[in-house]
Amino acid sequence: MDDARRRGYLDALGVTIWERRAPLAAVADQIEIAPVAPEPISPPLPSPPEPVQTKLERLPLPSREGAGGRGAERLPPIEIEPDPMPFDRFDESGCSPALLDAWDAIAHLPPASDRPGNAIERMDWETLEATVTGCRACGLCATRTRTVFGVGRRDADLMIIGEAPGADEDREGEPFVGRAGQLLTRMLAAIGFSREQVYIANVLKCRPPGNRDPHADEVLHCEGYLLRQVALVQPRVILAAGRIAAQQLLKTDVTVGRLRGRWFSFGPSAIPLRVTYHPAYLLRSPDQKAKAWEDLTRIRRRLDGADA
Repeated sequence: MDDARRRGYLDALGVTIWERRAPLAAVADQIEIAPVAPEPISPPLPSPPEPVQTKLERLPLPSREGAGGRGAERLPPIEIEPDPMPFDRFDESGCSPALLDAWDAIAHLPPASDRPGNAIERMDWETLEATVTGCRACGLCATRTRTVFGVGRRDADLMIIGEAPGADEDREGEPFVGRAGQLLTRMLAAIGFSREQVYIANVLKCRPPGNRDPHADEVLHCEGYLLRQVALVQPRVILAAGRIAAQQLLKTDVTVGRLRGRWFSFGPSAIPLRVTYHPAYLLRSPDQKAKAWEDLTRIRRRLDGADA
């Protein structure tokens, strides 16, 4: 194809024909280039820290057959320093006067024959559970799906007390289910317990709408039920899980971060009580799992007689 025909063909396709120009060196002095300021070099971003995998995170979910019980391998002790906190709100045994007053209100009532109704402090398990199921003492009865009484071994050495039922608990009628409940199961397995070997209950027996914090009057109406559960179980150790449970049980407004790390005495029987973070909080703040692990090991050691 001659040059003319080739040019005509390329023109029909819309292809621009560039004429050969003089060498670049010959025209370089005719090109004016505006100076360009160099872009600032930002310092390299630090690499994110490697996530720390705690023993709780490495443990698989236990089967319903149990987690080894008392015969499980003992965990190494972990020594921790207690967080500083004002102790003037508690007596020498670690029990607040307000807590003792609450116990007096339920444990030292006049005999049942002197007043109407079946006194809570006289109820057995079946009567207590039936009373909770039919309770209409506060407005939560109008919004609940089911009451959440408690589950587990009724003569357990360890009693776990949480805050209030959530949506899953309200639907199933059992405390600590869903993702938070699965984490609690793993936490218990880490110290050699299955869910069936402990007793689990909540401060509140009905779910507050929207999972809001319980109101003072709601807690007051449920307080007698919980204290009776504690009296019936007679646990050797109580674990308070979460801010609301800890503050209501100890009758204080001190934060969980300052309450955890030491032993308290609960009730007239001076039951050893330990405070830890709620499993739902640990799901949102996994960096706090190491502290919860410390709390659990102290619980295990106390039950084994190695931590006073």
